[in-house]
Amino acid sequence: MDSIFHEKQEGSLCAQHCLNSLLQGPYFTAVDLSVWGEKLDEEERVRMAESGEESEEYRNFLKQPSGNMDDSGYFSIQVISKALQVWGLEIVPYTSADERVKDCDPSKMQAFICNYQNHWFTIRKIGNQWFNLNSLLARPVLISDTYLALFLAQLKNEGYSIFVVFGELPPCTADEVIRLNPVVPPINNTPSCEEDPELQAALKLSLSQEFEEPANSEEEELQRALMLSLSCDNDEESNLRKALLMSMDNA
Repeated sequence: MDSIFHEKQEGSLCAQHCLNSLLQGPYFTAVDLSVWGEKLDEEERVRMAESGEESEEYRNFLKQPSGNMDDSGYFSIQVISKALQVWGLEIVPYTSADERVKDCDPSKMQAFICNYQNHWFTIRKIGNQWFNLNSLLARPVLISDTYLALFLAQLKNEGYSIFVVFGELPPCTADEVIRLNPVVPPINNTPSCEEDPELQAALKLSLSQEFEEPANSEEEELQRALMLSLSCDNDEESNLRKALLMSMDNA
């Protein structure tokens, strides 16, 4: 994993770390993001001034701190979006009705940006494998395709805002290195659903929303496929399939 670019947490610059991990290089600094924050602040000031610079609403706006950045190094989703537009990238909420994300298979995407309580981090596919590039982690953490959807469901259940990244990411060395030399997951890299109560709760909540309506033929076929796959009960994916099947039965 040495080829993966992974910025460690410095101060409150998680937005910078998130963007650079996504792009796989030191593309942005706090100064760069501050420039975008100031531009957004000015655009908001101009819009507010249209109602009259003598209005109470405008004067109150000027007294408020910036909603796009602060002295700690925090930057808003608007700043992140503007920075990504430089690279022709777009972010769409994971829960959006946009056809690109509606009922999508997360493993078919290329990257996610997650936020909770002012902390930003990236989940990205590098080569043909997924990695959690959270700057609070000591190193990138491998996420299997099977576990990815459950991990996102857990984050959503915990209150995270999740955004899907669209557009062509810049080429990076790690893509080719990991494609040719896939990372081998360590034993027990990911806890099974039976051993992770938080993941079980997130999974049940997610599935209860997805299977409120009576099962149709496609869902029945999925259940039969999952039941058939349980004959191979020797790895992480088998454990996850068991949990999925049990949750669907309960639903």
